[in-house]
Formats: sequence, C-alpha cells, structure tokens
Amino acid sequence: MNFLRGVMGGPSAGPQPSGAETIQKLCDRVASSTLLDDRRDAVRALKSLSKKYRLEVGIQAMEHLIHVLQTDRSDSEIIGYALDTLYNVISNDLEEEEQEENLPKQVDNLGSQFTEIFIKQQENVTLLLTLVEEFDFHVRWPGVKLLTSLLKQQGPQVQQIILVSPMGVSRLMDLLADSREVIRNDGVLLLQQLTKSNAAIQKIVAFENAFERLLDIITEEGNSDGGIVVEDCLLLLQNLLKNNNSNQNFFKEGSYIQRMKPWFEVGDDNCGWSAQKVTNLHLMLQLVRVLVSPTNPPGATSSCQKAMFHCGLLQQLCTILMATGVPADILTETINTVSEVIRGCQMNQDYFASVNAPSNPPRPAIVVLLMSMVNERQPFVLRCAVLYCFQCFLYKNQKGQGEIVSTLLPSTIDGSSVSAGQLLCGGLFSTDSLSNWCAAVALAHALQENATLKEQLLRVQLATSIGNPPVSLLQQCTNILSQGDKIDRRGSKVQTRVGLLMLLCTWLSNCSIAVTHFLHNPANVPFLTGQIAENLGEEEQLVQGLCALLLGISIYYNDNSLENYRKEKLKQLIEKRIGRENFIEKLGFISKHELYSRAAQKPQPSFSSPDHMMFDHEFTKLVKELEGVISKAIYKSSEEDKKEEEVKKTLEQHDNIVTHYKKVIREQDQELEELKQRINTLTSQNEQLQATVTQQVSQIQQHKDQYNLLKVQLGKDTQHHNSHSDTFQMNGIQVEEVSKLKEELEEWKNKHELLQVQLREKDSMIEKLKSSQLEMGTTEQSSQTSKSGGLEHNSELQELEMLRSQIQLQSAEISKLQMENQKLQVMNTAADPVSGGSGATAVNSSELEGRLQQEIRELKSEVKALSEEKESLKQHLDSSSSTVAILQDEKSKLQQEVAESKKEQDDLLVLLADQDQKLSALKIKLKDLGVPVEDEDDIESGDQADEDEDGDEEEQD
Repeated sequence: MNFLRGVMGGPSAGPQPSGAETIQKLCDRVASSTLLDDRRDAVRALKSLSKKYRLEVGIQAMEHLIHVLQTDRSDSEIIGYALDTLYNVISNDLEEEEQEENLPKQVDNLGSQFTEIFIKQQENVTLLLTLVEEFDFHVRWPGVKLLTSLLKQQGPQVQQIILVSPMGVSRLMDLLADSREVIRNDGVLLLQQLTKSNAAIQKIVAFENAFERLLDIITEEGNSDGGIVVEDCLLLLQNLLKNNNSNQNFFKEGSYIQRMKPWFEVGDDNCGWSAQKVTNLHLMLQLVRVLVSPTNPPGATSSCQKAMFHCGLLQQLCTILMATGVPADILTETINTVSEVIRGCQMNQDYFASVNAPSNPPRPAIVVLLMSMVNERQPFVLRCAVLYCFQCFLYKNQKGQGEIVSTLLPSTIDGSSVSAGQLLCGGLFSTDSLSNWCAAVALAHALQENATLKEQLLRVQLATSIGNPPVSLLQQCTNILSQGDKIDRRGSKVQTRVGLLMLLCTWLSNCSIAVTHFLHNPANVPFLTGQIAENLGEEEQLVQGLCALLLGISIYYNDNSLENYRKEKLKQLIEKRIGRENFIEKLGFISKHELYSRAAQKPQPSFSSPDHMMFDHEFTKLVKELEGVISKAIYKSSEEDKKEEEVKKTLEQHDNIVTHYKKVIREQDQELEELKQRINTLTSQNEQLQATVTQQVSQIQQHKDQYNLLKVQLGKDTQHHNSHSDTFQMNGIQVEEVSKLKEELEEWKNKHELLQVQLREKDSMIEKLKSSQLEMGTTEQSSQTSKSGGLEHNSELQELEMLRSQIQLQSAEISKLQMENQKLQVMNTAADPVSGGSGATAVNSSELEGRLQQEIRELKSEVKALSEEKESLKQHLDSSSSTVAILQDEKSKLQQEVAESKKEQDDLLVLLADQDQKLSALKIKLKDLGVPVEDEDDIESGDQADEDEDGDEEEQD
C-alpha cells in the first residue's frame, strides 16, 4: 500500500485515504446506494480513477460494474460510464503521458487476464452485444470500443461466444450503417478483430452484405485519395477474402470486381503522392492479388482473371505500370499484381503482350520491363518483380514462349530495335551476376515444357568477337560455365554458374537432340566430372550438385547417337572418376540446401538479399521430378538398359496401336456427332417447313373467307341498287358507252353551233340576193340586155337553188341532232336516283360506279393472286414431302451405319482388352526386373503432350 499512497499524492498534514480505500468506498456506494444519482456519481468517479489505478479498479469494481450494466439499463449515462471504466481496465492502449515515472511498467497480460475474467460468464458478452444495439451514442460507442478490446485480448474465445450468440454477428453488422462516422469507423475496426482467422464468421459477415457496405464507404471517402478509414475498410476486405474460397466466389459472383476499377484511376499528374494514398493503393493492389493468388483453386483464380480483363481492371493496372511519377514501391507492387492477374490466363497474357510503353517509337511493355531487370542500377525488389512478371507471362503460354524465342532466331532478328531476346542474351553474358541469374531463369521459363522451342534454340548463333566465327548459344553458355571465376563479376561468385546450370538442365531435360549437341562438345563431360569429383567448400557444393544433375540428364535422355558418349560409357566414366555413391551424394546437395526449400514454397521470387537468389520455383519441380529417376538410371547395368529399351520399344508399339485405335474411335465418334447434328438440322428444317405450310394454308383459308364475305356484301349492294339498274345498263349501254356518248354529244353540239353560224351567213347572203332580184325585176331592160348578162343571171339562180337545198338538208340534220340531244338528256335525267336533272347527283352516281368497278377489279386480282399462291404452296408442300422422304431414307442409312460402327467398336474393345492383358503381363515382367513402369494415365498424358507438341510444330510450319 505504500506504493499506492505515493501515487495518490505527496505527504500531507493528516492521514489521507489511499487509492484502494477510495475505490473500495466507491464500490460499496455503487453496490448499496438506492438512489440512481448516487450510483451514477460513484461510477463516474471509478471511471476517473480507472486509468491511474487500473489494477485496483479491475479487481474491486468489475463485478459491480457488470451488475450496473444488468440492472440500470434505463439510464444511458451510468451505462456509458460503466462501459468506459471497463474499457480503461481491459484495454492495453494506455496513454504514455498518464503514466507516472515511478509506476512500474504494466504487464502485457494484464488486459488479457481481466478479459478472461469478464468473458468467463458468457452472459456478459451477450449483454454487451445487446448494449451495442442501443442507438444512444453514450452507450453504443463505448460498447463498441469495449468489445473491440475484448477481441484483441482473447480473440478466439470471444469469437466463439459471439458465433453461438443468436444474431450476434448480424447485430454488429448494423454498425456499418450508423450515420455517425465515429461509430461506423470503430465498427470497421471491431469487424477487423472479429473476422481474424475465423472462416465461419467471415462467411456470415460476407453474406450480411459486408462487401456492398464497405465498397460504398470506400467510394464515399474518395477511393485511394481517402483517409485512414479507407485503409481500415481494405484491411477488413482482406480478412474476408484471404484464403476463403467461398467469399472469393461470392465477391466475384456479386460483380464487386467491377467496382474495384475506379480505385486505380490515377490522374496524369502523379506528383505529390501522400503517405496515406500510397498505403491505400498498396492495400488495394494486395486485395487484387488475394483474388488471383496462385494458392487459390485454379478454377476460381481463372474466373477472377477473366472478370478483371472484361471489366477493364487489367487495362487500368497496365496504365499505372507504364505511367511516370509513380512511387517505386507502388510500381513494384503493381508489377507483382499484373503478374498474377495474367498468370496462366491466355487471354490476359495476349493482352499484356500487346501493351506498349508511351515512348517514341512505342516499345512493348515486356521489353521495357526486361530493360529494368537487366539494369543493375534498378532496385533489387523491382528487378525481382519484373522477373516474376516475365515468368507469369510465359506460364502455360506456348504462344508467348514462341514469340520470345523467335526474337533470338537468325531469320527474325530486327536490328532497328531492341528485342526481348537480345536483352536476355545481353543480361546472360554481362558482368553483373544478378543480371546473369535473372536472364538465365527468364530464358529457362521460355523453354519450360516445350521441346520444340528447345530444338529451335539450338539454331541461335552468337558473334563473340570480330574475326572469330559465331558460336551457338549452347556452346557459349558452357564456355562461360567452364571459365568459372576467371571472369571478374560483380556480386556472388557462384550465382552466375548456378543460373547457367539451371538453364542448361531445363534446356536438356526431355530433349535428346539438345543432349546430343551438348555431348558433341568434347570439353563438356570432362568439365562436369572434374567439378563433381573435386572436394570443394560449402559454397561450391551447390555447383557440384547442379553439375551432377546436368550429367545425369545427359545420361537419362541420351539416345546413344554418339558412340563415344553412349549411356553405358558415361556410367563407366562416373564409376571410375567419381563413384556412384559419391555422385548420388553430390546430387542430393541440391534438395538439402536451405535456399532450395525456400524457393519451393511459392512461385514469386522473394529474397532478402541478392546473395540468396539461387533457385527458381519451377526448377525445384524439375529437380524433384528428375532426382529419383537419375539415381535409378546410374545403377542400371547395360543388360537392364537393353531390356528396358526393348520394353520401351514394345510399349511404344503398343502405345502406337492404342493411339491409332483411339484416333479411329475419336474419328468415328466425331462422324457420329456430325451425322447426329445433320439429322437434327434436317429434322428442324422439316418441322419449320411443315409449320410454314400450315401457316400458309391457314392464310389461304382466311383469304377465301374474306373473299366470300366481300362477294356476299357485293350481292347485297346489287340488290339495293336494283331499282336504278338503268343507270348501269340501259339498252345494252354500259358505263364506258355512256361516257363515249357524252363525248359525241359534245362534238355534235360544237358542230351544231358551227352550222348555226354558217346558216346565219347563208341567210344574209339570201337576203342580199333577194334584194338584188327585186331590183332586177323593177328595172325593165328589154332588148338592150346582152346575151352574156342573161347567162350570168341563170347561173346565179341555179346557185341559189343549190344553197336552198343545202340549207334544208342542214336544217333537217340539226333537227335530228336536237332530237337526239333531247333523248340523251332524258336518259341522264332518268339515271339520277334521287332528283331528276341534277348535275351534282350525276357526278356522285358516276363516282359510285367507278368505286364499285375498281373494287370488283381489285377483288378479281386478289382472287387471282391467291390462286397463284395456292398453287405455289402446293408445289412447296410436294417438295417438302419429297425432302421428308429423302430424310427418312438418310436416317435409316445413318442408323445402319451407327449399328455397323458400334459393331466395329465392340471388336476394337475386344482387341484393346487383349492388348491390355499383354501390357499387364509385360509390366509385371518389368516390375520383376526392377524397371519403373508408368501408369496408363501417365501414358495418356504423355500422348496428349506429344499431340500438343505436334500441333505446335504444325502451327510454326
């Protein structure tokens, strides 16, 4: 207690109560006071002492405070004080300025012990969950902080209590919807602690719409430009998605990947990146990598990769990759993220190959990245990221491998620009050991599981110096390897040789032609045996192991085409100069090395320093595959080799037969499928034609019904106008004849007027003649009149008589025309059904006649067209019937062919069963001889690989 007295204050005149005594009195007051105000004041006093006297308050007051939470829930103020007091007792986040210098340092497990006491009664946690539901700020906020502290101290135990509590997780999810940012932000921190390493809670939180709410908060806060709230949300998203396949699938199916694209929309002005923005963007990139991590199931990773391409996320990442002014750590993480987004996805790899850097002239992004990888002035982590990106680009990408190797071949080298192959060769032969290693590993990935490219790479020729003939790339690699430490290099002494040996082992494995080229150089085998036989230091043991692996590959994949380097002679050489046991021991140095174990864990090359950069992940798989078979091959005798060769040949023959029959069966299956598809197509066409015929027949029937209806309506109209039939037909005169008569009437009228004019002229002439005759009668001229005058007068009289007769004829004709005119007018008047003599009514009657005649003509033409259509449909139906008959014949033929093919398949299956029995007998013999025998699945996978290789050769040809 002396210590507590010193804490409470210095010496005083009278005795002062100690802190423990004060706390005890306050606890008694809380327990015994009946007035709420007294209890509230006591709890408030305990809160003020809880930081300074954390231990005493925790021991003496915790039970009373829990009782207050249970009994005084109606008063939010006292509940808030009690929660704050418990938080101060349980939390380890004490402020340094509140700790006195003479106080001992608080033990780390004090908060954990108090938490254990609090959660011993599970009802306390359930009570706390109920209080968190309260909307009152003074209750909800301290409740959230207390629950977060409990999870920090005893996470798994508190998680289990919340998990079994009814609606426990759902209650906490409501915190994200709180309009008060303080509670919402602390709710995010609470959910971070709640979801740590608990897949069940992670699933519940995800299905409570957590993704939607968190992404909304990130958007509201400004995405990558947001504050620490964005960082907290991203950490919570990582908890929900990392190593949780169910949540990852839910995230993808909910189209939340598309909402990640705006996170990476970085503006053109990339200067002035704040530390928070760098942190946020770093977490966002890590979240993308969580979805496409190589450790996820392949199907889930592939679907996320495709979704990222289709929504434009990959394109956005490539934009950041090629942008200027991006911080180095963000650029490195972006390269790693792009690597895993394209890894093993052909569509994404093809897009990445098409990305160009914004330079003049534009260069492929792969070339720009390789320039950084072989540049020793670039940061080490950046060079590792570029190497990983290149490896992911070539992973299961034979097209990309071919493009890289093609830049090295003589026929495709372009001297105008730097290519990927030139950069790799430059890095392979530079004086920087790290560049040598990276270039060797990158080139090895270009050859991974691709025997065709291994053969093509043998054609690459290098010009070493002026005046000397070019040497092959394989020869140059072995030359540098044999020179060893003679060349002055920067970096690790063995790193260059390890890289070259890994390249050679990858190149020669499963490629007999490359092994032959390697053995053709007489200096290679003595160099390898010399390296393996020497007793060197610990650093050189790794090189010895790789040399033993390379020599073992030269034996295992040797086709005995070189007489001096046949398998048996190489084994004898090992027995004489090295010893089999020593050779196997040196071969085992590789897998026992610590750096080998690290590299085998994950594909991404992550090394603490350049000196630790020795092994590649894919190469560790190759070592694991070949170490056992090489060890067995070394101990085999020549007779066993011969027997094995014979068995291999027999197996190859059987495999060829099986492959042939499989091919025949596949072809027949394909033909059957095509015939079935053809039958289905013809059947569907027949059904379509039948439907068309049925439809057209119904249309014809409809037209017939319409025609009959119009015919009936026309008969009714004829009966209605029967009283006016004289209008349409009178004395055999039809409507056209009436119009002609009207025209003739007009002509006769014109002639009548003309004759009237002529008549008036003649009348005037007659009058003149009569007057002249009278004058001649009154004037008596007797004998003086001459004979010629008398003759002239007689001629005039004759002319006058002629005119009179002509006038009479014309008058008769005019009277005749007038009578005809009157008759026509009477006829027109009678044609009017309403009122006689009206001109407007005659016009209406003529219009009605015209419409009826037009409708009659249209109906006749429609009937004619329908008749023609009917004839054509009949012809079409006949042709369809003939087609159906043909199809039935073809169907019967196909069924016969199917029966025959099934019979052939049965015969083939019987033959295959015999072959399998023979194969089983041979395999038993081989096992008795100690020869490893591959299973049928391995054989089929090998066949498939051979077929893939043949396909690649055909494409390249």
